Amino acid sequence: MSLFILGLVLFLGSHSVRVFADGWRSKMIENMGEKMFKGMYSVASLVGIVLLVYGFSQIRWESPVLWNPPLATRHIAAVLMLIAMVLLVASQVPHNAIKDKLGHPMVLSVKVWALAHLLANGKQADLVLFGAFLVWSVLNFRAARQRDRHVQADGTAVEPTASPNTWRVVVIGVVAWAILLFGGHTWLFAVSPLGW
Repeated sequence: MSLFILGLVLFLGSHSVRVFADGWRSKMIENMGEKMFKGMYSVASLVGIVLLVYGFSQIRWESPVLWNPPLATRHIAAVLMLIAMVLLVASQVPHNAIKDKLGHPMVLSVKVWALAHLLANGKQADLVLFGAFLVWSVLNFRAARQRDRHVQADGTAVEPTASPNTWRVVVIGVVAWAILLFGGHTWLFAVSPLGW
C-alpha cells in the first residue's frame, strides 16, 4: 500500500503545481530554465506513475470490499467512458469544437473516467485511486478555468479557430471506447467492463 500511496502522491502532486503553487512554478522556471524544470517534472511524474501502477497491481485483488456495486453501475460507467474517451481524443486533436468549447478536455476526461470507475468498483484501493483522481481533476479544472478568465480579462484571449476535426475526434473516441469495451480493457487490466 505504501508504494501505491507514494506513487499517487508523486504523480498527482507533480500535476498539481499549477493548481496550488503557480507562482512558485513560474519562479522556478525563471531560475532553473524551462527545460530543467520540465525535466524534473517529467522524472517525478514517471517515477510516480511507475510506483502507482506497480503498487496498485500489488494490492488491487486483496483490497477490502467496501460495497458491491450493482451490475447496472457498470453499464452507466460504460456510457460515461464513451464520453471520457471522446474528451481524451479532443484534448489531443487540434482544431475541434469540443476543445474550443470546453477548453480543458483532458482534465474533464480524467474527471469522467474517475467517476465512472468509482461507480463500477467497490474496493478500498479503487476508492483511493479513483477518488484521488476525481478530487484532483475537479481542483485542476477549477484552477484552469480561473487562469482562462484572467487571460480573457487581460484582453489576450485567443480567438477560437475553425473546428474541422470535430467529427474525427468523435469517430476516434468511439472506436477507442469500443476497443476497450469489447476486449481491450480485459486484456490490459484483467477486468471486463461489463462483467462478462
